[in-house]
Amino acid sequence: MSEPRWLTDAEQSMWRGFQSMQITLGRALEQQLGESGLSGADFEVLVPLSEAEGHRMRARDLGRQMKWDRSRLSHQIRRMESRGLISRSNCPTDARGTFIELTEQGWATIVAAAPSHVATVRSLFVDVLDDADVTALTAITTKVNERLAADPNVEAACSGED
Repeated sequence: MSEPRWLTDAEQSMWRGFQSMQITLGRALEQQLGESGLSGADFEVLVPLSEAEGHRMRARDLGRQMKWDRSRLSHQIRRMESRGLISRSNCPTDARGTFIELTEQGWATIVAAAPSHVATVRSLFVDVLDDADVTALTAITTKVNERLAADPNVEAACSGED
């Protein structure tokens, strides 16, 4: 077994700073969404549905886009359906397929929640960056996302496969 490539002090500082930012920003956004009666998971489901044609998507496509496994998505859908935010229907062309659709209440909820959510994202994240930071962060996230997408172990973990 070879010796691990330990992080340099600069790399360790960057990594720990990234982790701290991710956790703290996630908690702040979760708290802000809670003021609208939503969880972060609710919002993650509502956003792609709100942007989809007809405000509906196949469950498998929604799960793939969100990188959620089937079980997690199913539980979240059930919770949101019981609150009247979304509805499920069978796919007429595939007996195993299910459509997930925003209800009027779900649409109204995300429309009401989005302005304060984007204001919080802007206030805590976007507005502290200058144009060069945005360009650099876009390049960084692109590189890391491409590496993650190319790793079959990561893809399997994100899709719930083993």
